[in-house]
This record gives sequence, structure tokens and C-alpha cells, in this order.
Amino acid sequence: MLMKRRNFIKNISLATAGTLFAPLFINSDTEAKPSIKLNYKPEPHLWENDTVTLSWIGHATVLINIHGKWILTDPVLFDNVGLYFLGNTIGPKRLTPPALTIDEIPKPDIILLSHAHMDHMDYPTLKHFANKYPDQIDVVTAYLTKDVIEELPWRSISVMDWNDELNLQGIRFRALEVKHFGWRFPWEKDRSRGYMKDGRSFNAYVIDYGGSKVLFGGDTAMTAKYRVAKDENIDIAIMPIGAYNPWRRNHCNPEEALQMASEINAKYFIPIHTKTFKQGSEPFNEPIDWMKRVAGNFPIEIGLEEIGQTFVLTK
Repeated sequence: MLMKRRNFIKNISLATAGTLFAPLFINSDTEAKPSIKLNYKPEPHLWENDTVTLSWIGHATVLINIHGKWILTDPVLFDNVGLYFLGNTIGPKRLTPPALTIDEIPKPDIILLSHAHMDHMDYPTLKHFANKYPDQIDVVTAYLTKDVIEELPWRSISVMDWNDELNLQGIRFRALEVKHFGWRFPWEKDRSRGYMKDGRSFNAYVIDYGGSKVLFGGDTAMTAKYRVAKDENIDIAIMPIGAYNPWRRNHCNPEEALQMASEINAKYFIPIHTKTFKQGSEPFNEPIDWMKRVAGNFPIEIGLEEIGQTFVLTK
């Protein structure tokens, strides 16, 4: 019996997805997959507009209210990430639900995208926000990544290269270089392969508004590149801490993340990029446990420890 066309396409897509995600995710049956029920739920309708309040929604998604401006980082809010094909997403399934559903997220003023990887630039999530709030949301993204989402009805898309500065809605953004890689598909050019002019890039950002400064670290391995922001007087550093084993060339461990945040004299540390997808071979709880164990060795205070928790900046 001939395979039906739809099943054939699905099987081909699944095979392709396996190749695509090999450098990003670990598929292993050696550790039981956890079934996580979150202990915390943000209440953004109660947040004040006179300071910085933020919640870790999951993975690299952080909801930030900075003096009344709503910023959403790398939003990934559906069950799977990966190839968006015929209205479905084929790829790894999240192990932890988002702390807020996509419909519970307040309308973002700005969506901040670090790079084009599918677990950071999730097309279905971005499509949802653009269609729900057409011509109302500004997007900031990295060099040569705009093409992924430019047909969606945004208010604007601003592309930032390393060391660029941008004033958007009165907020100053500064793009920083990190140590990572940028391709969305393996055959694409990216800057980690030496294609500096025609390769996809990858950013961290300083967010400066209302007398407060937040660093969104994006995705990175251990690097000295963040030190250029030492003069910024950063209040909060949001840093990735997971997927370091075996991906050391592209992802930092918790101790390295704390070191990088401390080197720029950040006052508070917010962990991301863990406890959502199975991306590394390290045990599921290891990154957070490691962070808590070594935090006392650094001149920085942990702002939160779990998905769904809320942090309020006090000066």
C-alpha cells in the first residue's frame, strides 16, 4: 500500500527535524522525563509601573514591565518548538508549561528577539501576537534575522547589529555580541562560521528606561564579550544557565553565567534557558541547583529561582 501523501510529508518532516535539532536538543531515554506542575503564577495585572517587575515565563521568555513599558523576550508559548509546517509544529515538546498561557500575557509594547533559533524565535507564538494586535507591537531583532517574521503585521521591526544603539518608545536599547551561533537551518550562513556580512547574527541587549537597566543575555557560552557593558551600571542580568552538557561551545553553565553577570557589576541575577526543554544531557534540576550552590561566591543576588516567580526591583 502506498503511503498517503500527508503521512509521507510528515515522516520526511520528522526526519528533517531530527537533523535540524541535533545541535540544539538531546533525545535520551536514560532519564525519566519530568512532568512539572508549576508552583508559581505571575499576576501582571497587579504590577506597578514605577519600577521594574519581571517574571520568568519559561525557557528564555521573560515578561518585563519596566516603568510601565511591557517587553517580552524570546516568546515561546506553545507545546512544541520546531518546524512550522501545514499549521503544525514538528519538534521537541516542552516539559514544563509556560507560567502564563499565551492569552494571559498582556499586550507587549515591544518583543525582543535574541536570534533566529526556533526555541527563541518561535514563529507560531510571534504570529499569534502579531495577528492579535496588528500594527501595535514593535519588534527588535538581530542582524539578518528579520526575514523570518517580516510578513507579519508588526508596528515596526528594528534590526540591531552588535554595538548598535536604538531609541524605541523612549527606551534605549544597546545590542551586545555574545558567543553563540545563528543559523535557523543548518545550510544557512551565520557569523559563528565566519560569514560576518551575510550570516545570521545573535545578540544580547541592554534595556535602559526610567532610570533602570536590564541586561537580556540571550544565549551564550562563556565569553568576555559582555564586559563592554560594565559601564552601564546594570540592575538586573537575565542570563542563560542550561544546555551546557555537551554544548559547551555555545552554552554557559550556571557558574559561568554568574561570573559574566558579576563582571559587569549587575546587582541581581535572573536565570533562564533551563527547566523547559530537554536540551542538554545534564540532569533536569542541575542548573538551578548548581546556581544556588555557588551563588554565594559572587557579588550578586539571585532574583528568582523558579519558572513563574516574580521579581520586583527595589533600589
